[in-house]
Amino acid sequence: MAPTVHFVRHAQGYHNLTTANHVLPDPELTQLGEQQCAKLRDTFPNHSQIELVAASPLRRTIHTALLSFQPVFQEHKDFKLILIPEAQETSDVPCDTGSDREVLQKEFVDRGLPVDISLVHDGWNSKEGKWAPQIGALRNRAREVRQWLRARPEKEIVLVTHGGLLHYLTEDWEDSSLYQGTGWLNTEYRTYKFSDTVDTEDIEGQKLSGDDATIIETPESRSRRGKTPEAPSRDEQKIYYNKGIDGWDAQGLQPSQKDRQSAKVPEGKEVDGSRV
Repeated sequence: MAPTVHFVRHAQGYHNLTTANHVLPDPELTQLGEQQCAKLRDTFPNHSQIELVAASPLRRTIHTALLSFQPVFQEHKDFKLILIPEAQETSDVPCDTGSDREVLQKEFVDRGLPVDISLVHDGWNSKEGKWAPQIGALRNRAREVRQWLRARPEKEIVLVTHGGLLHYLTEDWEDSSLYQGTGWLNTEYRTYKFSDTVDTEDIEGQKLSGDDATIIETPESRSRRGKTPEAPSRDEQKIYYNKGIDGWDAQGLQPSQKDRQSAKVPEGKEVDGSRV
């Protein structure tokens, strides 16, 4: 049986404070970001059910996972945070480009932190080929993550990742331009289950050689954030997708740094003292 997945957006990083900070390479969490992790740690209701915690291999997602799900690692001393390169953020700007494998080794593994970098290989942060900041490539690696999650034996999983990629991962594009490049708040979590329907087209209507591994937000999760319990249909999400991509273009948030430089990037919307 496919697992239940709790997707989590990382806590506030220094790049969230202003668009000028997008030049920071692989930034750390701010003090507010660490406080957001503590709040999530204390309010997340399913620590005892979690059998696997995974994260994008960027500093802000790694630290968010370790701090927010500390009870899971304390309860299970043999658990390690699995880093998933395919779950990295969408663009190739410095703040969305991860550190080399040897840096992660020194910062996390060599310090004795429960982090598994076995899936992180050289070139994962090249932003070329499958890692390129191109919409087709982003849809493909998001599908890889969904298929990897669906194949896991665990019953309940947490994946900490990024505001932009979360829309590709969940194929949920409702309110995708509510904030700057995302509809997710820092440390917001939503719960999803895999669909029993086999979808042989992706969200853009492109034919696939296999299953898209469609995932749908649970009614309880939608109600928790003030939405109607029933998730939008696949056809409705295709409409939201097109609106979402257009909305990001209007915000100057194209995946490619080259395209961003030719667009005027607004400051974003301020929520609880941070720009998101």
